[in-house]
Amino acid sequence: MTPAVFQPSLRTSVIAGLGLAVLFVLSLAVGVSPLPLGKVLSDPEAMQLLVVSRLPRTLAAVLCGAGLAIAGLIMQTLSRNRFVEPATAGTAQSAELGILLVTLLFPAAALWAKTLVAVGAALVGTSIFLATAHRLPPQQPFLVPLFGIVYGGVIGAVATFAAWQADLLQFLSVWTNGEFSGVLRGRYELLWIAAIMVAVAWLVADRLTIMALGREASIGLGIDYARMMQIGLVIVSVITALAVVVVGMIPFVGLAVPNIVSRLMGDNVRGTLGWVAVGGAGLVLACDIAGRLIRYPYEIPVGTVMGVVGGAVFLWLLFRRGGHG
Repeated sequence: MTPAVFQPSLRTSVIAGLGLAVLFVLSLAVGVSPLPLGKVLSDPEAMQLLVVSRLPRTLAAVLCGAGLAIAGLIMQTLSRNRFVEPATAGTAQSAELGILLVTLLFPAAALWAKTLVAVGAALVGTSIFLATAHRLPPQQPFLVPLFGIVYGGVIGAVATFAAWQADLLQFLSVWTNGEFSGVLRGRYELLWIAAIMVAVAWLVADRLTIMALGREASIGLGIDYARMMQIGLVIVSVITALAVVVVGMIPFVGLAVPNIVSRLMGDNVRGTLGWVAVGGAGLVLACDIAGRLIRYPYEIPVGTVMGVVGGAVFLWLLFRRGGHG
């Protein structure tokens, strides 16, 4: 277990909250169409732009970032490995395959039906990953993320082949690279279910912390290991599937944020849960804003920006671990 080396003070908490608030306001203000926030109440067109486009997009980024970061934290706890997260362990790819299959078989299915199938597919894919990861030798922690990358790549290849056969490759690309440009009022509300899953994670946070000790230790301390594993799988699968359905795949959020917070604050899930959520929301917001500004007035998908940032963090974590080995 990583020892806690940093206990955030009230001042630190206030600064973090203000930083997230600043990013929230910037996300509302940045865009091709000018939006003078000071004149929103007196300008009907500005108010409509805010309510229909900018506010839903910003809320979607916050919900996705917080949810995916928490999903990564839970997946790392269940697998007892710091180098896995939904996008590198087959969860997101399984959700993507589920959406594609229901689209092929039932093209007229409602969004909620596609979401349910995506959640089911993510649940199956994550269960297979964890069942296999627990069989790998714990002395070689890099085998788990390596297997996850290969496993997710195989599932993604199956989805790509199926989409190619059905001439739906362009349709599939909507889910493979996350972006918020298509988020409007009425098209993001399912993400509030992710907030409910975060609340469930908060309720079982202490049990999740004990789960990180392993099966035998958890059972010895009175934890229903199988039931907690099921709850964790459902939380991870629901959050990941919702993110893929609404905005597409956003990689590395669940890898970078929990690792950074854990290095600063330790491995107590209840103590770090709020900071992981805030960090995930802030990171996705920052990457989304950067994607809108780098080639303004054009836009780079947040999945692309997050892939670069998260990949750099992943390499830093690997080399830093090796340096401390």
